[in-house]
Amino acid sequence: MRNPQLRRDLLVESKLRKVQKKSISEDITEQIMDLIASGDLAPGQRLPTERDLCINFGASRSSLREALRCLSIVGVLDAGVREGTSVAVNGDKFLGKVMEWRLITEKHEIVGLMDVRKALEGLSASSAATRATDGDIQTLEQILARTKKAANDPKMFSALDLEFHIELANVSGNAVLRDLVSMIRSQLARVLTRVLLLPNALPLSYEEHSKIVQAIKRRDPQAAKEAMENHLQLAVERYRAYNDSPTLAMGVDVRMPRSPKTIRTEKKNSSNKNQSPIASTNGRAPSSRNVKAARA
Repeated sequence: MRNPQLRRDLLVESKLRKVQKKSISEDITEQIMDLIASGDLAPGQRLPTERDLCINFGASRSSLREALRCLSIVGVLDAGVREGTSVAVNGDKFLGKVMEWRLITEKHEIVGLMDVRKALEGLSASSAATRATDGDIQTLEQILARTKKAANDPKMFSALDLEFHIELANVSGNAVLRDLVSMIRSQLARVLTRVLLLPNALPLSYEEHSKIVQAIKRRDPQAAKEAMENHLQLAVERYRAYNDSPTLAMGVDVRMPRSPKTIRTEKKNSSNKNQSPIASTNGRAPSSRNVKAARA
């Protein structure tokens, strides 16, 4: 047999069996996953045609398409209009979807996730110190410069903070590590943005990032790891301080000190709100006309 694709198709088809379960699409999905796990379906390999798959599975076209669509959504398969359906070459998307779903559906304590970050990103910084090119270091320094300019903008600062940590994970050269860092960081995004409302949180975080980059520039993996772990430990402490602050818990931004004029205006507004509708504003007793008007 000269056609290698046909040979592969026949090999795959020979291992397919008639579906048995109540959920036909689920059975099809499991069989395809088993073929990938065993190596009978390799990354990049195209699946047999829909017609042949339906015959071998003993399933309808709609059930087959439902199974293929589910596997495509999670990144196991790549579906092309002309090329047909093939096994995904890169499994990162599948791993990412599985981990992301687990983080979303399971309740995780915030400090616990931050501790996991400490372990993962300590390794990320250490690897970056070993592997970073001059271009990588320049990119990190550019992110730092933009972060410094965003010192009065917590939303922008938070976005750049994420970019910094993801870039570090990229530089480490470990795709799985990068995905894990990104997923855990995304689960903490809302909390970390609020923590940046703490007084001095932005400049402190910037200084901690600077120390990490300096250690990477010196090609010192241990110092980079310690600088990252220290940064994330301080982030945990800032989170706890945030929770202990009733003002911040109510959503009040206290990063910038208020001027005496602003404080006087706030007190005046507060006083006016609490004042009785018939109270005098000049120390004199209200007139009977004012009393009647207020009561009306």
